[in-house]
Amino acid sequence: MGSSTDDTVAEGAVMPDWRTLEPMELTPILSASLDAFYETGFHGTSVREIARRVGVTVPALYYHHENKEGLLIALLELSTSDVLSRAHAADEDGGGDPVRRLSNVIEAIVLRMTLRARLAALEGESRYLSPENRQRYRAVRKGIEKLVREIVEEGTASGSFDVDDPAETTRALLGMCQSIPRWYHAEGTLSPQAVAKKYVDIALKTVGADAR
Repeated sequence: MGSSTDDTVAEGAVMPDWRTLEPMELTPILSASLDAFYETGFHGTSVREIARRVGVTVPALYYHHENKEGLLIALLELSTSDVLSRAHAADEDGGGDPVRRLSNVIEAIVLRMTLRARLAALEGESRYLSPENRQRYRAVRKGIEKLVREIVEEGTASGSFDVDDPAETTRALLGMCQSIPRWYHAEGTLSPQAVAKKYVDIALKTVGADAR
């Protein structure tokens, strides 16, 4: 675990290197919301506390966002769309080789989970979303699952992987990546790059690529 920088790329920005994470650009309201949700959780954070951190009144905050859940879904959608765009860029960088493609995508996901740890950890708060917003959030997350599953299926069909159940294997791979915010701390000894390398090795062993 090593130094961490929580950041994100503005929507529509060019991403020349999926391994590079640019400095985060959030509005003051979303930045304060992210800090508060990370420190005390969604349920433990009040709109008044977020407004206090920003230095605005509660009515002024509501002018920009409908309610506290609106702040959460804005951050979650930003987070998931960011990791999806990076995963697709990593996949394209792998050419037609399933081993390279899977390695790149797992690396991209893990780098994002470590270098953007606060945004990644926020995904655990999605349980507080209303059914409608939860559906919107899951739709974006399904894009990541679809991408990884396609790679696993194609690698299995070509003989690059040895997998009996691509769907369950995909869920296992993504599950291990999504658990990273539970234990990763910037003050530790492993850098984000070292964590990514370890998880790529685990992923390749899981799909049987190491034996081929």
